[in-house]
Amino acid sequence: MSALILARWQFAIVTVYHFFFVPLTLGLSIFVAILETMYVRTGDEKYKQMTKFWGKLFLINFAIGVATGLVQEFQFGMNWSEYSRFMGDIFGAPLAIEALLAFFLESTFLGLWIFGWDKISKNLHAMAIWLVAIGSNLSAFWILVANSFMQEPVGYVLRNGRAEMVDFFALITNPHVWVQFPHVVSGGVTAAAFFVISISVYQLFVKKTKATEVFQRSIKTAAIYGSIGVIIVSYGGHSQMQHMVKIQPMKVAAAEALWETEQNAGLSLLTIADESEMRDIFAVKIPGMLSFLAYDKFDKEVKGVKDLQKEYEEKYGPGDYVPPVNFSYWMFRVMVGAGTAMLFIILLVLFYALKDRYDFKPWLVTLLIWSIVLPYLANSSGWLFAEVGRQPWAVFGLMKVDAAVSNIVTPLEVLISVVGFTILYAVLMVADVFLMKKYAAADVEISGKEA
Repeated sequence: MSALILARWQFAIVTVYHFFFVPLTLGLSIFVAILETMYVRTGDEKYKQMTKFWGKLFLINFAIGVATGLVQEFQFGMNWSEYSRFMGDIFGAPLAIEALLAFFLESTFLGLWIFGWDKISKNLHAMAIWLVAIGSNLSAFWILVANSFMQEPVGYVLRNGRAEMVDFFALITNPHVWVQFPHVVSGGVTAAAFFVISISVYQLFVKKTKATEVFQRSIKTAAIYGSIGVIIVSYGGHSQMQHMVKIQPMKVAAAEALWETEQNAGLSLLTIADESEMRDIFAVKIPGMLSFLAYDKFDKEVKGVKDLQKEYEEKYGPGDYVPPVNFSYWMFRVMVGAGTAMLFIILLVLFYALKDRYDFKPWLVTLLIWSIVLPYLANSSGWLFAEVGRQPWAVFGLMKVDAAVSNIVTPLEVLISVVGFTILYAVLMVADVFLMKKYAAADVEISGKEA
């Protein structure tokens, strides 16, 4: 295998693994901050117990997330040194700000929050966890600023074979950031809600905890929290698609296996495609629905893969500009399918919780426990679609992936690092699952004791 293929495998493994932890960190940090705020406002000890229980799980997730994220930036200078040479002036700025401002903010006040119980005032302690939540989500913002340039380059000039920043304000107001950031944050909110609901149901119905009220309140709070998250993530995804059809129409065409340009483009319910021949073997579509989702009009034209390939050849020169269509198509459907399932599940839980009914049937208990998997499926498949659907570009319209890989690393060197990181991350996964399972099944802490 070539160094390029191995470098892509390593980046995919490391990035997807790291992204298992990111959405939960974003959403759970805000959730814990809300719980502590409710404790400070009401003085109700149940909210303090909830804060400590979910806060402990947040800390485990945060620690593993940080450990797995450190590798990311090293890859840019090693496996992808040509990318770093070309993009360093732009890509480095938001990542430096993320480390110096956002990460230091969250890590500093996280330490204050961990060790400050009963040592500082309630208000100051609650403020600490809010600053952690703000810092975590600011980290996401700056990383998405860097990623959004790869999706939609702005505020730059090409000089001496490099992309150089000429407008920092354009970078942070990139239209792609402002459709991507709400989608990612609300995806984190949704992930946290299903995480809390799943573990709370386990505590109530499998473990049969004595702290019944703590977990019933957790379910109710998470149901409200998650309902808001699912609605925003759905709207955010729709906004992203409407923006994507303008800046990366090939990605939309790949997501729908749309080979030919259509005036009244149908939304694919199921397509079995022959990717090599660029044709459908079997397809079921809703007429006009793709045009409506993309442009809010049923009769608008949506360009197909074949016409876009010709346009890109004229614009960028000879080459294959078609991303892996079957992969993009199915990743998009895993994301949308998991999101749709979460919408129905969270509304059902909200219906029960608002009536203070927790007499879940056995089938619903099983469903809610296993629903913890859905946000991970949606978030991971969404990121895979976003990045693979951009192929063959590392930076859209400016640099292809095969030009971004380092020209000095050997396949053997990359293979060794792939194997090493895969084994290391497997060990970290075992540790994470062990710790999460241990503390998710633990009793609730009450004044230094377990109950």
